[in-house]
Amino acid sequence: MWENLLLGVSTALTPTNLLWCFAGVVLGTVIGLLPGMGSATGVAILIPLTLTVEPVTALILLAGIYYGAQYGGTITSVLLSTPGEAASVVTTLDGYQMARQGRAGAALAIAAIGSFAAAILSLILLAALAPPIAQVALRFGPPENLAVMVLALATMVVLTTGSTLRAAAMACVGVLIACVGIDAGTGQARYTFGSVNLLSGIPYVEVVIGLFAVGEVLHQIRVGGARPIRAGFRDLVIRRSDIRDSAGAIGRGSLIGFALGTLPGAGSTLASFLAYGLEKRVSRNRENFGRGAIQGVAAPESANNAAANANFIPTLTLGIPGGATTAVLLGALTVYGIQPGPLLFTEQPELVWGLLVSFFIGNVILLVLNLPLAPVFAQLLRVPYGLLYPLILVTSFTGAFAIDNNFFSVVLVLIFGFVGYGMKRLDLPMAPLVVGVVIGGLLEKALVQSSAIFDGNMWLLATEPIAVVILLIAAAMLTAPLLARHRAGRKEHADVR
Repeated sequence: MWENLLLGVSTALTPTNLLWCFAGVVLGTVIGLLPGMGSATGVAILIPLTLTVEPVTALILLAGIYYGAQYGGTITSVLLSTPGEAASVVTTLDGYQMARQGRAGAALAIAAIGSFAAAILSLILLAALAPPIAQVALRFGPPENLAVMVLALATMVVLTTGSTLRAAAMACVGVLIACVGIDAGTGQARYTFGSVNLLSGIPYVEVVIGLFAVGEVLHQIRVGGARPIRAGFRDLVIRRSDIRDSAGAIGRGSLIGFALGTLPGAGSTLASFLAYGLEKRVSRNRENFGRGAIQGVAAPESANNAAANANFIPTLTLGIPGGATTAVLLGALTVYGIQPGPLLFTEQPELVWGLLVSFFIGNVILLVLNLPLAPVFAQLLRVPYGLLYPLILVTSFTGAFAIDNNFFSVVLVLIFGFVGYGMKRLDLPMAPLVVGVVIGGLLEKALVQSSAIFDGNMWLLATEPIAVVILLIAAAMLTAPLLARHRAGRKEHADVR
């Protein structure tokens, strides 16, 4: 292993590769700032520019765009409540509230620190465990993936602040939204109302931009808008106590992100939601979540960065993309004439280990660039909101249009903007709805495939031990709060008597 690492260091530290790594993370940050753009789109657009360089150099650039976009999406999530990346949706919940309280710099700084720490931990695990973890990931078929999706929904329902019933209803609404389009089982159109634009479904990017960005603008217009934040420089800088309070969240988020990132298709979005849910569960100050808890920024940011790195395990060792961006990168590998699979580590160690070491270098560059600039980014909040709101709307609609160059995407963003405004008026939780939209398609696909495996007899799911364990955990999470309330009610009744 040490020989391979030294080979990777010698490859990644060449002047050419260092330059392209720097260019990748900077481009990725800019791409992440644009709502709707996303790392997958950015990587796809720039693949043709890499055809004249060595494959390892090209992959270093594209990978830099991938994890650079993760942090770029965080900046707009915190400052404007506009997630540039789907994985940054959860960061909006507490990051934007911290910004409204004059602590945007601290939120951005802890996001950079958490992402860096997660990258280091995940890279160590990636280097040491990639081959054996790939073999374990092979055991996760449709039944196990179905169980993971059910656990994700259960986690978000249980850990959402407020009514559990409302959270469950919103999660179901999200799954129903994800059902629009072509039926995965029959190939028939459903809920499209004759619209050709809906045949491909309702993309979650448009849903997220509408709910969070446009919905927030409409809400602020109704209440009269907030005054520009005039926080002092000391308030914008992260404190030692912030790092101390976030250390546990960063560690737990990194481990969750890495574990889910190794599963094909799970992706960093699901990891960020689950990390946020767990942190809220174990925190002593869970009532602060959704109101500006710094752990609510540290956990999901660590998780999505760790998952982004771990996504390369199934991609490189199995030839199975771990997410949307790694699917594009998998296509790039074939363009460069590289065959991913178990033999890649032995046949082309220079490429694999050079790429892995470049992850570390790229995250160092991100930390050095963005940690000092966090207070500078936060100065954007000094702009009067009368000028900022039109900027948010223009950016949101432009980003939505750029996804498919289709005006229908803009219409969807506007529709879900009014939905988000209505949900704020009615105090309905958005996170469960977004989770339902994000994993609804994956849930249906796993359900259809499992049904095909079991010839329609879903009771045979009980013969899959891994799936059974995961489903039991989900059931325990859903029933534990009900049992706790029942016990509390009986105790209160007994005390009254």
